[in-house]
Amino acid sequence: MAKEIERKFLVRGDHWRNFVSERLILRQGYIASMEGRSVRIRLTNETKATLTIKIGKAMTRDEFEYEIPVDEAEELLGTSIGLVIEKTRHKVPFKGFTWEVDVFRGAHRGLVIAEVEMGKESDNPELPDWIGREVTGEYRYSNQALATQFEQEYDELSHTA
Repeated sequence: MAKEIERKFLVRGDHWRNFVSERLILRQGYIASMEGRSVRIRLTNETKATLTIKIGKAMTRDEFEYEIPVDEAEELLGTSIGLVIEKTRHKVPFKGFTWEVDVFRGAHRGLVIAEVEMGKESDNPELPDWIGREVTGEYRYSNQALATQFEQEYDELSHTA
């Protein structure tokens, strides 16, 4: 069983764009969602599809991910709960860690969130100067909430760091 250990932050400005090493176009939706667990479908660059099961609510969660055929992912996205999230993920290396900066499109246009995955909870990555307020553990900033609770949560989201 894989573990996902990550911290999440709002982003200030766009200075990070000068350091992007890779860009991915993502579409993702949730076919099951409940407190502390979810089943997600993700299409990456329209050429790779994954089904991901996540269990847990803290900084560390159990994560199971499986590649599936793209046509099946498209069909499953059509059955998503709530919104299909659209975003561009920018990978930004910084002092030994790769930050993933998600720039949302569609319904969440204007929202920019950075995540850093760590090997263990005690890792303490240095924060780049473009990192704003930490939102780790704030459910409303989870992709699950952004997709499934759009109407209830959108007005409460801060788009500024």
